[in-house]
Amino acid sequence: MSADSLARATASLHGLLVGDALGSQFYVPANRQALTERALPPGPWQWTDDTEMACSVHRVLAGHDGIDQDSLAAGFAAHHDFDRGYGPATGRMLRLIRQGGDWRALASELFDGKGSWGNGAAMRVAPVGAWFAGDPPRAAAQARLSAEVTHTHPEAAAGAIAVAVATAVVSAGPRPAPGRLLDQVLEHTPAGLVRDGIAEARHLLTIGDPVLAARALGNGREVSAQDTVPFTLWAAARNLGDYAAAFWTTAAAGGDVDTTCAIVGGIVGAGTSPPREWLRLCEPPPDWADVPWPDSGA
Repeated sequence: MSADSLARATASLHGLLVGDALGSQFYVPANRQALTERALPPGPWQWTDDTEMACSVHRVLAGHDGIDQDSLAAGFAAHHDFDRGYGPATGRMLRLIRQGGDWRALASELFDGKGSWGNGAAMRVAPVGAWFAGDPPRAAAQARLSAEVTHTHPEAAAGAIAVAVATAVVSAGPRPAPGRLLDQVLEHTPAGLVRDGIAEARHLLTIGDPVLAARALGNGREVSAQDTVPFTLWAAARNLGDYAAAFWTTAAAGGDVDTTCAIVGGIVGAGTSPPREWLRLCEPPPDWADVPWPDSGA
């Protein structure tokens, strides 16, 4: 295991957690005005299943220097907390794995054997890209492995690949131009609806309004990879180097806010840390994840 790889994956996980935890606060009606005003709601901000699963990904990377699918499935099942907002299909699958079920069969049987094309594989994958910084083909291959544990549909895999490749490019530095980032993502993303959406996002980079962009690209409201990943890559590409701007741009589009902000946070956070005050207001990672958390008192 490389210390640099671990540090990069941890930085990405920090960004993902903050995006998830802060984004989740705007489902609370009392906090809607804070979103409009780009003001911070009161803490602590609790993270969701996005972070819980990303912590399992991070732990497997640290233990195996890559994605070991059996270990990842076991980790997902062991640390599954129903109250963190898991989708019903994933929650049921993880319960059955804990009871001795075969994750390969369970994942492939979902949705009448088509597999899930949800955004769950993309929401947790950014640390994989950071681990394999500067190596997009390997990041893509490892992202596919991480997706297959719960999401076997090709669109879900494509979404995970796109997010991982973007993170691998950002982690390696220097900071790419927005168009160049999406060009590299397109080079490695398999053909399909997700890739078509990213190509559209590439054309829309000159648009500054996230609401308009989301009308064309989706905002995760349908909880599918193709309705989520293109917009998040648009938002991340336009705001590399400014974590706060990336977050507020993403959240302004509404939809599946905790997940879109987790994805953008994981990509942008691989190159730029979240504000310290935001870290202080977040619920820290779970103890079992063994993820260092910044000293917010500094």
